[in-house]
Amino acid sequence: MFEQDYVMRLIKEMVRAILKLIFNIDTESPTMELLENKEEKKTLENLLNMIDAGKINEAENRLYDLISDTDRGSLETALLFYSYLNDKTDEFLEENNFCREEIKLGMENVAHVFGLSSIVRMFLSDF
Repeated sequence: MFEQDYVMRLIKEMVRAILKLIFNIDTESPTMELLENKEEKKTLENLLNMIDAGKINEAENRLYDLISDTDRGSLETALLFYSYLNDKTDEFLEENNFCREEIKLGMENVAHVFGLSSIVRMFLSDF
């Protein structure tokens, strides 16, 4: 339990750091409201609705389709996606065949696609 809380905090701080470094956004609670593009907001809203409906794996697969074009908007969407997912309880994740480790791996994959692996390693090197 303690380790899961620690990983949860690390992921949260990593998302905040990337948002600050890349987008100059400093926020405690990253939300969809940070997105300026209406299409990106709608896309993220659909992904978050899928998470809430328990379709986490399907939502993540759609996210990976989006980030293949590696634009800044896709990175921001991915960060907000994993931030939202990270706020879910372990029980919710388990009920929907997902776990905190998969959030960590997803963040690592996104970071790799966008050339940000070194930032992720700084935060998650112990895990």
